[in-house]
Amino acid sequence: MRFILLSISLITLAACQGENDTNRTVDMYNTSGDMVGTVELADSSDGVNVKIKLEGLEPGFHGIHVHEFPKCEPPSFESAGNHFNPDGSEHGLMHPKGAHLGDLPNIEADGGGLVDAELMLPGATLLDGKNSLLRGDGTSIVVHEVQDDGVSQPSGESGARILCGELKANSEENKGESPTNPTENNKELKE
Repeated sequence: MRFILLSISLITLAACQGENDTNRTVDMYNTSGDMVGTVELADSSDGVNVKIKLEGLEPGFHGIHVHEFPKCEPPSFESAGNHFNPDGSEHGLMHPKGAHLGDLPNIEADGGGLVDAELMLPGATLLDGKNSLLRGDGTSIVVHEVQDDGVSQPSGESGARILCGELKANSEENKGESPTNPTENNKELKE
């Protein structure tokens, strides 16, 4: 009987937990304020898995980084600050002195301007700690005009910031009414 009561209590407690901070979805916007896709983040033992679905990009490679503030004020998105870099490292995944924690591999938009990619942000977390993407007020995800060269300081010569999405620490702030996701139909269009 105790086992049944304990099981019921645990199930009830789990149901009352609210949003799980180990998974987040960030809506991405262009400089005109149009939603152009999403970035899904999931905490794992190796870091944060990053699933990217975007549209409307110029075909080719684009730099993508986590930036230090959850602010995406168009048209320049400079409000997002610099790359997320809690260790004070040099920029670039190919830099011999390490990389910013917010440095990600380039993403590639296909001929139709679509991106469907899965990346890993090693060492990062959505939980508490120095490497938390939710530390302070949170962070943002920024896509750049051209590819990141992986070594140039301070941001890999990746050009203008063309897309931005806010990852706010307070999960309630992320729950506003979100527009429909324009990338939901892209799979059907490709088939």
